Amino acid sequence: MPKILIVDDDITITELMKALVKMEGHEPTTVNDSLQAMEIAKSVDPDLITLDLMMPGLTGFELCKLLHDDPKFANTPIVIVSAKDDPESMEQAKQAGATDYLTKPFGLDEFLNKIKPFVKK
Repeated sequence: MPKILIVDDDITITELMKALVKMEGHEPTTVNDSLQAMEIAKSVDPDLITLDLMMPGLTGFELCKLLHDDPKFANTPIVIVSAKDDPESMEQAKQAGATDYLTKPFGLDEFLNKIKPFVKK
């Protein structure tokens, strides 16, 4: 069962994403504090990480770079899920190591189709 780490400071969003991931037969772990995300990622060893950009503490850009630069997660796909829909943010996320990008608000099918290529049942 693929493990997905969902990092977002909005509890409503994380609960929605958690429910969607579970419906698809994946094992979700949610974290609402970007400062705890790295530690939790190390304990969970996820197959995919979804990451918000606008968070207190470490921004999603900073956390994405930390994750991507860590040899343990260098090949772990990171999908940014953010309300920031400007080309600069998308490029900055890519430079930080993001694999893909999804803008909020998103449709349920849109979210599932975005993560599907990165998780094999």
